[in-house]
Amino acid sequence: MDIKRAKDIYASKEMIAVHLDGEPVWIEHVDEDNGMATVQVGSRPTNVHTVGVDLLQEQRS
Repeated sequence: MDIKRAKDIYASKEMIAVHLDGEPVWIEHVDEDNGMATVQVGSRPTNVHTVGVDLLQEQRS
């Protein structure tokens, strides 16, 4: 995924499925300057990681 799409998903009111290594994630923050995103993995709010947006995959139906 590119940084623009990550920002669009983060700002969207719709629920858009995003995965990291096959696991569903929620984008919590996008760091445009560094190409990074902070994501919550699954439903546990304490399971948070900062990863390159290029590792995120949008799941299209």
